[in-house]
Amino acid sequence: MTASLPASVADTLSLLAKGQYVADTPLATALHLALQLKRPLFLEGEAGVGKTEIAKVLSETLGRKLIRLQCYEGLDVSSAVYEWNYSRQMLEIRMAEAEGGTDRKALAADLFSDEFLIKRPILQALEKTEGGAPILLIDELDRTDEPFEAFLLEVLSDYQVTIPEIGAFTAEEPPIVIITSNRTREIHDALKRRCFYYWVDYPNAERELEILRKKAPGAPEALSAQVVAFVQELRKMDLFKQPGVAETIDWTHALVQLDYLALDPAAIDNTLGVLLKYQDDIQKIQGSEANRILTQVRSELAMAG
Repeated sequence: MTASLPASVADTLSLLAKGQYVADTPLATALHLALQLKRPLFLEGEAGVGKTEIAKVLSETLGRKLIRLQCYEGLDVSSAVYEWNYSRQMLEIRMAEAEGGTDRKALAADLFSDEFLIKRPILQALEKTEGGAPILLIDELDRTDEPFEAFLLEVLSDYQVTIPEIGAFTAEEPPIVIITSNRTREIHDALKRRCFYYWVDYPNAERELEILRKKAPGAPEALSAQVVAFVQELRKMDLFKQPGVAETIDWTHALVQLDYLALDPAAIDNTLGVLLKYQDDIQKIQGSEANRILTQVRSELAMAG
């Protein structure tokens, strides 16, 4: 069932909370404005901080179809927007030749009709959808090449795609567009100007603990508090890749699965591969450094308690 768009920032916060997403007011404000003013929302930040999850939560809570375009190097129009079904077109030509007496102009018009058009995510998002405009998630745009960025300018400016054989394909109702980037390279200003921008940062300890309560409700409170405090300390260190919120959640689930009620040196050393994804980082933390951080975490939590 389709829900109406949130009427205020407070309603946006409530909508995200309904989808188990713990957001702060600045993020809810950016999202609310993007929804109400029908502008794409460009979310930038480190991997694993919850950018993609926002589109999924919107799809769930608003009851809208989620159309995801996962970006990669070499992504082109045929994979992202549309292509013609050449095998079916060739079959149609051969059948027409076998029957004989075919009008070439009529055949050409028939071959380049909707029947032979394969619609990829962007074109699908511009179609009229039952239940309201869909959510178009353009995920990890920084992985694509600059020519594809240039193509997106038409899509994001006018919500239309020009197909040479047919003409302009324009959305009756603009889709809700969420674009994410891990900032492995800079996105061109021309594209950013067409969007509202928000940097999704790592959460503070209080918010990350609230996220764990929602995403790992079976974890003991003491364990969750230690996990969050430990991860927060890791993010202050010079690591090749700091753990994101996704890794915090995964680590907590792993510790619960192994029946740990609290962190100890063995638990940390045995499960660091869930939290950290590079061997150099694991070697840097494992052993004495992990024990030092754990001692500090225990002391700070004891003082706070």
